[in-house]
Amino acid sequence: MANDTTVSKDKLMQDLKIVISDAEELLRATASQAGEKAAAAREKVQDSLRRAKVKLAEVEDIMIDRGKLAARATDEYVHDNPWRAVGIAAGIGLVIGLLIGRR
Repeated sequence: MANDTTVSKDKLMQDLKIVISDAEELLRATASQAGEKAAAAREKVQDSLRRAKVKLAEVEDIMIDRGKLAARATDEYVHDNPWRAVGIAAGIGLVIGLLIGRR
């Protein structure tokens, strides 16, 4: 389940990067449009994009830090309990093998 959450967060971050890129492209394409309303809308979108980029960078840093903490905790657990870790890995392998064998 934690892996699904990580995959979902990674997918969300990737989608946000695509949205930001598309919005920037739209701004470049409409740069020649004249008018007070168009200029105001462009400025508002640019401000929103700047904030989104900052928040995305912050979330990315937090996710990297959490991933490192999880890896460190797992490493410490395996070093403190090597036989238990081997047993857990064997059990998971057995379950996966049984599930694959049913197909």
